[in-house]
Amino acid sequence: MRWTIAQIAEALGVARPTGLDALAPATGVSIDSRTIQPGEVFIAIRGPRHDGHGFVAQVLGAGTAATVVERARLADYPAVVQAKAFVVDDTLKALQQLGARACEIWRRQRPGRMVGAVAGSVGKTTTKEVFAALLGARYRVLKTQGNLNNEYGLPLTLLKLDEAHDAAVVELGMSHPGELAALTRIALPDVGVITRVAVEHLEFFASVDEIALAERELIENLPWPRATAVLNADDERVVKFADVARGPVIRFGANARAEFRAESIEDRGLDGSAFDFVSPEGRTRLELPLIGRHNVMNALGALAAASVWGIGAADAKRVFPSLVPADKRGEVVRYDEGFSVINDCYNSSPEALNSMTQLLAATPGYQRRIVAAGEMLELGASSAELHRECGRRIAALGSKAGKIDWIFAVQGRAADLLQGAVEARHPESRARFFENSQDAAKEIEQFVQPGDLLLLKGSRGVRMERILEALDARHSRVSSKASEPLETVPKRPR
Repeated sequence: MRWTIAQIAEALGVARPTGLDALAPATGVSIDSRTIQPGEVFIAIRGPRHDGHGFVAQVLGAGTAATVVERARLADYPAVVQAKAFVVDDTLKALQQLGARACEIWRRQRPGRMVGAVAGSVGKTTTKEVFAALLGARYRVLKTQGNLNNEYGLPLTLLKLDEAHDAAVVELGMSHPGELAALTRIALPDVGVITRVAVEHLEFFASVDEIALAERELIENLPWPRATAVLNADDERVVKFADVARGPVIRFGANARAEFRAESIEDRGLDGSAFDFVSPEGRTRLELPLIGRHNVMNALGALAAASVWGIGAADAKRVFPSLVPADKRGEVVRYDEGFSVINDCYNSSPEALNSMTQLLAATPGYQRRIVAAGEMLELGASSAELHRECGRRIAALGSKAGKIDWIFAVQGRAADLLQGAVEARHPESRARFFENSQDAAKEIEQFVQPGDLLLLKGSRGVRMERILEALDARHSRVSSKASEPLETVPKRPR
């Protein structure tokens, strides 16, 4: 949104910098000195590794319109810099104020504009992408890009709203109590979706029940009564979130109590799924190219949320065929040599790993099924046992459709996963541990052969994508289509 210097000062509740014209325009907001453009306002954020206050003089010299600095640091700068600085007590709160104000102004400009928000332990990004794609069939939509789902990313996303957008779909992440409450109060979403609650971030929570309380903050802080809660009917913890809703509640899932259901699910392996979509409109058979039963539930949550905008099965039939996975989230990469890779290494948790290894074991047509499982981080004191349990589940996956033949465990506690698998009678001769993903990549790039299906899974910090990079350096892909980001069908104005 294009603001004047005076409007920014008003939104922040501070005085206008003495060296700036009140009517001078600002073309945007940035917190990154490396990418800021002339005319933008630089907000000096104190991050975990860098303090933006150290780059204020540099960005002003490069043509930045103005800067936002903390009062305690103002004396660090010469008068010429102070004259172009908005002075606040906390620059992060200032960024969030501007994001909230941008969303408020955007809504006020045209009646009917709405924001949808997606939270939950797993499936947030895919649900958000499908949600945005469905809305994109009729509306012009702003959506969260990449991992901009936190206290910095959400306001930066909202600051990109402009008069061309009819709707916004944002992803809300959390790793501590209170985070979702704060994010929800910034965006004030009209529709709040909870995918499900699962084991994650146990380094910061004492139990899954505590995680549920933190996820429930989205529903507690929706702008009732105009808001709508969209809840997973298959998750008993999420179902109970309806108790704190003070307005409409929509449920989705395979459960009979859900208004939006998936029935007669047909798993097509790497070609996706088909299912009967049952809604208040009736029953329709839908085909979904995203792999795994869990993505049927993600798509169902998106359909339930999009129904608030009047989006239904007919729109899904047009949109679903064009969906491809988001980056590192269930991408299928095929190689000329005759092996394939499921690249799902953006992040990991016990539930996500179990879902993907079940898919791997059940996918027909391959001679060897191999999982490269990286360490799952932030699991706290339960980490060793949670890894061992995942290993035991992998070992137990034998079925008529197939089993997992090889396990490559990568980094840290992934050794416990390997131990659990071997204790549950997975052959030790087909289980290997690597200290890091670089060592695993060197081995796997030579190990794969025609007829293999390899799953890459691991927490972000393990960098399992190095294995895919090594495979790309040594082998040729059949197609680059699987690497494209999830997109909507071509947008058209209402």
